[in-house]
Amino acid sequence: MSSVTTSPGSATGARLAERLQETRRRTLALVASIDDARLQRQHHPLMSPLVWDLAHIAAYADLWLSRADGAPAPLRPEVFALYDAFEQPRAVRGDLPLLDPTQARAYLQATLERACDAVLTADLGADAPRLHAGGFLWDLLIEHEEQHRETMLQALALAPAGWITPERAPLPARSGAADGLADLPGGVVEIGARTGFAYDNELPAATVELAPFRLDRGPVTAGAWRAFMDDGGYARRSLWTDAGWAWRAEQGIVRPLFWTEDDTAVRRFDRIEELRDDEPVLHVSAHEADAFARWRGARLPTEAEWEHAAALHPTEDPVLGGRTFGPAPTSPGDGTDVRGLIGDAWEWTSTEFTGYPGFAPFPYPEYSEVFFDRGYRVLRGGSWATAPCVARPTFRNWDRPERRQIFAGLRCAESV
Repeated sequence: MSSVTTSPGSATGARLAERLQETRRRTLALVASIDDARLQRQHHPLMSPLVWDLAHIAAYADLWLSRADGAPAPLRPEVFALYDAFEQPRAVRGDLPLLDPTQARAYLQATLERACDAVLTADLGADAPRLHAGGFLWDLLIEHEEQHRETMLQALALAPAGWITPERAPLPARSGAADGLADLPGGVVEIGARTGFAYDNELPAATVELAPFRLDRGPVTAGAWRAFMDDGGYARRSLWTDAGWAWRAEQGIVRPLFWTEDDTAVRRFDRIEELRDDEPVLHVSAHEADAFARWRGARLPTEAEWEHAAALHPTEDPVLGGRTFGPAPTSPGDGTDVRGLIGDAWEWTSTEFTGYPGFAPFPYPEYSEVFFDRGYRVLRGGSWATAPCVARPTFRNWDRPERRQIFAGLRCAESV
C-alpha cells in the first residue's frame, strides 16, 4: 500500500486514504477478540454472521473500485453474488458457502490496499467523472463500512452474553433529562444535503413548508417509558395502530428489547446495567413509539420537522462512534433549546421512506430506490453506535416499523 505521506496523490486523496485505514482499524478491533467459530455463527435470523459482514465490506469495495474508467479487474468477482445484500436475505446468510475468517481478512486487506492506492492517484477534481469527483467513491466505501460496523454491533447486542467484553469509553458527565417541549417556528425550510458527501436519498435538496410545531426538548427517557408501562401502555388497544397491535400480540411484546423482567435493568452486551430514568429509551419499534406518542397525547415528528429542528438546534458533544456501548443521559440545557438530536439513539419519525421530488438513483438503485414506498419508516439522528461521518442532520436511516434490534428511541411532537 502506498505511503500516505510520500504519495504524489492530492491532499484530498491522502485524507481519504487515512480515513480508509482508520475505519478498517476500528472494524477489525471490534471483532479482534471473537473466535472464528463465533464469527461464522448466525445466532439470529435478523442479523448476518459477522464473517459475512467482513467479506461483504471487501466485496463491495472490490466491485466499486473496478467500476471506474481504466480501473483494474476485480480481485474476486466470483463472490459478488454471495455478498450481494439485496440478493441474499439475512435469514439465509448463515447457510451460504462463505469465505472463512482468514480468507475474509485477507480480502479486506487486499481491497484496502487497492482503495488507498487508487485514491492517491485518482483525479478527484470537480470535473472528474461523478464517481470520482470530490472523492465520492472513497467516501462511499468509508460510510458503507461504518454503517456495517453499526450493524455488527447490533448483531453482537443480540448475541449471547459474553460473546464480547468491550472496553467502554466513559460517558459524558450529564445528569437530568431535558424536560418539556420547545416551540419551533414553521415556514419554508430547507431539507436535504447541499454540500459534502451525501447518499442519493438525501438529494436533491429542497424546500418544504412546515406549520409551527412543538418538539420534545430531549429524547423520551427510560423513566418516561416506565410511566407508559405502569399506565398499561402495552395493554391498551386504543393506543395502537391495527398493525402495531397485531404485531405486539403475536410477539408478546410487553417491554423494550433487552430490559429485564422487573423493568429496572437492561442487558448491554456482557453486562446487566441498572436503567437510569434520565437515559434515552432504546430498542423500541416504531409501533411502540407510535403507541407511546398517543399515550402522551402527541405524535411522532415528520422527518422534515426533525431536520428543521436539527438545523436550529445543533447537538453539542454527541455520543457517537460505537465506543461507549450505551447511551448517555440528556443534558438539561437552558430550558428553551432542543437537546440530543444527534447521537445516543436513532429517533423514529412518522415518515414513510420515499424519494424526495426529483430523486435520481446514484450510483445504484438498490441502495435506496428499491425500498421506497414499501412501508419502511425513516429514522433520524444516529445512535451511540453510529460513526460521526454518518450522523449528519440530512442522513436518512430506514427500517421496518416492527424492528427493535436497532439502537432506536424517539421524541414526540405536537401540532400548534
